[in-house]
Amino acid sequence: GASPAAIRAALLPEDRERFDVAYEEALAQARESLDLTELFKRLEHWRRVALLQSNPEDYRRVVRRAAEALSGQPVPEDEPLEVSRTRAGL
Repeated sequence: GASPAAIRAALLPEDRERFDVAYEEALAQARESLDLTELFKRLEHWRRVALLQSNPEDYRRVVRRAAEALSGQPVPEDEPLEVSRTRAGL
């Protein structure tokens, strides 16, 4: 599951565009530098995000907890995921 296509497919729909941008930037950098290190780092980062998102409810809980810890304020159960992610800096 570490291919770019598998990683992208496992992401929540709202993160697929962000993945595409990060992947394209890393590919361009790799073409220019002839070094794949940054590409592999970005793919690994997104693979981990996809793994976290494999259970959307668990992911939402983790994001809410992070938002509460970082903001110091309780996060309502019905708060949209994007709002909680913004609070958590994700």
